[in-house]
Amino acid sequence: PKTSTKKRRWTLEGAATLLMHWPGRSTKRPGLFHARRHIMKRSAKRDVAQDITNLIIRKIEEGTLPWRRPWKKTGAGGAPLRANGVPYTGINRLYLWAAADAMGYESRYWMTYRQAQELGGQVRRGEAAEPSIYFNTTKKTEVDRATGEESSRTIRFMRAYSVFNASQIDDLPAHFYPDPVPEAPPTPSQKAAAIDAFFAPIPTEVRYGGDRAFYSPGSDFIQMPHRHSFVDEDGLVATIAHETGHWTGHPSRLARTFGKRFGDKGYAFEELVAEQISARICYELGLPADLHESHASYIGHWLDILKSDKSAIITAAAKADQAFNYLAAFSGYDSEAEEKGHETATLQAYA
Repeated sequence: PKTSTKKRRWTLEGAATLLMHWPGRSTKRPGLFHARRHIMKRSAKRDVAQDITNLIIRKIEEGTLPWRRPWKKTGAGGAPLRANGVPYTGINRLYLWAAADAMGYESRYWMTYRQAQELGGQVRRGEAAEPSIYFNTTKKTEVDRATGEESSRTIRFMRAYSVFNASQIDDLPAHFYPDPVPEAPPTPSQKAAAIDAFFAPIPTEVRYGGDRAFYSPGSDFIQMPHRHSFVDEDGLVATIAHETGHWTGHPSRLARTFGKRFGDKGYAFEELVAEQISARICYELGLPADLHESHASYIGHWLDILKSDKSAIITAAAKADQAFNYLAAFSGYDSEAEEKGHETATLQAYA
């Protein structure tokens, strides 16, 4: 039977309305409809660990080690902070720092969309968020089919939430944006005092002589070349920092072992952890962010590890963070304590 003109008009108008609200419709070009496979891809669950690893690999391949940092702290380029001034730790510190570099963000502050609104700010339209990860645990009860006995085991899992850099947000209080006045570098005397205050309380045995630097886990001592072998004091201290990083992994301390997980690459992974510990110490004490030539040979091994295990860099960052805190506790060093003097202290810190 023929459809009436009125009914046909309603059908066409209804179809047009339906199509205008179809999820695949382009908001920038109203006449364009995306293929269904694109919609499915867009809604696919994000592999956060892989995204983090991919960025770290890309930075390394570009010739930049993301954990090697200049001494600047208060302005652009400093370690990432939460909205309430609390420093990020572990992989969040490493990843958000690398993300800020990659995107050209100058602020140290990161926050959720809601936190930005609570502070009177607004995330600019079209800005993309970055993941901030945290770990949680759940218990799973299992029943032995043979005996009927119940047992529970703890499962650790990773979650992420989205954060934006303050450089992506308008109308935040002024302190969230970097000061245009450059930070003055530490004077030699300030740097020397900081180095002595950090290392002096750590009960390491450091021996000087020969032409090699290494840590002997069997005898539990650090061997260093003669002091005059180094171009300057900064190089000497950076090397001690690296070997002291290894010292923290002794069975009587943090007991780091990676052979079971990484096999033949376990030694290279320990070097990756020690390298990040050294870089963190250098950053905190105002030392140059240079990779020692004796450690540069491991870069290829590190890339192999990261490409074969997407969670490896997360583990390395966590172990390095644990080791730095262990060393800092000897002197009571307060690594960038929560910033004071602004009104964001009541905001939730998140992970």
